[in-house]
Amino acid sequence: MYYSNDDHMSARPVQPVDPNYPAEPVQPDDPAGPVAPAGRVPVGQPVQSVQPVQPGRPVMVWRGYRAEQIIYLILGILETLLLIRLVLKLLAANPDAGFTSLIYGITYPFVALFQGVFATPQSNGSVLELSTILAMIVYALLAWGIVKAIAISRDRRTTYTGS
Repeated sequence: MYYSNDDHMSARPVQPVDPNYPAEPVQPDDPAGPVAPAGRVPVGQPVQSVQPVQPGRPVMVWRGYRAEQIIYLILGILETLLLIRLVLKLLAANPDAGFTSLIYGITYPFVALFQGVFATPQSNGSVLELSTILAMIVYALLAWGIVKAIAISRDRRTTYTGS
């Protein structure tokens, strides 16, 4: 890759001319100029601009990455529902109301395993449901552990020794 200093302000990549191959279209540079990589750039080193991915070109994406995203999505939904349950209990919401009973019904199977672990402090109908907080912590740790296990299996390299 060669660099030109036409404008004497920034270096832009220039493709060498090869008579055997037709010229390829060149993406225009970002008007903001070249983008420096994270960290310090040594003095005298050219700064390359970041080019967008060409449409139509295949991009390799590891399938485990999608699994990690799905696990975190499910965790986010579950944690949100459990947080809503916790707030409703704290504010002494009417359990016969439609929304409240819906949230309690959806989240009960996820909290039932942890009920009875701690005493449930109550005051004037307001309940601090520690089992819900424990469930939120355990499910977050469980999701994190699953994602780390997926990452470890992705990074594992097997080598053939020939024996």
